[in-house]
Amino acid sequence: MPILLEQQQLWCEARIDGRELWSICGVHDGNGKEDSSKMRNPLIGAILGLGAMLVLSSVASAQSAQSQPKQGNEVRSPWKYYPMDRAVGDGGPAKKRDLTGTWAGPGSGAAVPKGTNAEAPTGPSFTPLGKQLYDQNKPIGKYSPAGTNDPHTRYCDPLGFPQNMTNEIRGMTIATLPDRTFIMIQYMDVWREIWTDGRALPTNVASGKDGLDPKVNGYSVGRWEDDYTFVVDTTGLDDSTWTTKNGYPHTIDAHVQERFHRDSKNDLTLTMTMDDPKLYTKQFFLGKEHFRWIPNQMVDDFTCIPSQVQQYLKEMGDPAGFDPNAPQQRR
Repeated sequence: MPILLEQQQLWCEARIDGRELWSICGVHDGNGKEDSSKMRNPLIGAILGLGAMLVLSSVASAQSAQSQPKQGNEVRSPWKYYPMDRAVGDGGPAKKRDLTGTWAGPGSGAAVPKGTNAEAPTGPSFTPLGKQLYDQNKPIGKYSPAGTNDPHTRYCDPLGFPQNMTNEIRGMTIATLPDRTFIMIQYMDVWREIWTDGRALPTNVASGKDGLDPKVNGYSVGRWEDDYTFVVDTTGLDDSTWTTKNGYPHTIDAHVQERFHRDSKNDLTLTMTMDDPKLYTKQFFLGKEHFRWIPNQMVDDFTCIPSQVQQYLKEMGDPAGFDPNAPQQRR
């Protein structure tokens, strides 16, 4: 099904030639010219097809941004995010004990440096239970769209924390109240609540009838370690979500710590670790992410749309085949 992007149409389809399945994609430029590619490898074709579906919004945004005025004296809309409109330099010293504002991540198109060991990290050695749970997860990068049992890839289920701070990191807004800090994540329009009123983390998540229910973003408390370092501790995570895009699991009792360091007015660094002794033999370094100040404080909408994903899987992803050893997919 062709999908209009500005003056271009992106199209993909699957064709069966004898016993072979071909994935064919192309672009109409609106002037009668067409560029296309044909792939016989079902895994590559299916992954690229799903990639085209999931990045559709970002491609459209990039094309739209390229069509905007490039001269500094031309008017730009205050309602639009421009990836090429970037903060210059470090901006000087930051305000003390203040993370408030809207920040571009490494997936924003604003030339933010990529993180370290973040999106698909290499974890520590497993306990026997950790290895058992890890082997049940089938990430898309290895098992294709049809073979994966990643609930986000198949159904747009929430990524959950901590994965939503390392996967699809495009932008976020941080807002502060006297007793709480909120992190609003661009991808999937998710918000996190971090309490700063001095309370301790709960210890009774999922423990008996009076226990607290686990949450996809867990329960979080925050404190200032110094004038430029904000430390967040989180536990009580819904264990149906994955720690990382490449399938590392976590338990409800996992303890994740984030360290937000305001390097300068225009620079913010996030470092993450996780302790989950039921699954891992030592602390899990989840990586480091970098963020840059957005001058007009705007971000675009970007989300996983279930109907589009289901259409893609029906027409291309599933017909391309799957891994027969993958366990039954969970909703």
